[in-house]
Amino acid sequence: MFDKELASEILRQVISSTNTVLTRFAPIKSVADFTDTLSGVEKLDSICMQLIVIGEGLKNFDKVTDHAILANYPEIEWKKAMGLRDIITHHYADVNAEAIFDTCKNKIPALKKALEKVQNDPSLR
Repeated sequence: MFDKELASEILRQVISSTNTVLTRFAPIKSVADFTDTLSGVEKLDSICMQLIVIGEGLKNFDKVTDHAILANYPEIEWKKAMGLRDIITHHYADVNAEAIFDTCKNKIPALKKALEKVQNDPSLR
């Protein structure tokens, strides 16, 4: 059996980071909003840091729960969500603003919704 308290805390942190990404992304309407100004580039950087936190948190959650919970929520491609952390961390100079824009616009809202379902998983009670 896994440490439910630790797993729940990791999950809370990941959900908090998804909220931070969505808040920071809210004023971004196009990729140019990330690339054409210094403040846009700073926003891109700050969002990427939260995406790293999300990926690392998901890896830790999956490990702590013995890989037994996330597989029950196939609406998210968990390996890709975790793998984004590695891409950003190890290839930061090659981070594509269009990919980050798409992730924030199309993937993070679904991820947040799925994580909220995971948070109510009976295995964490």
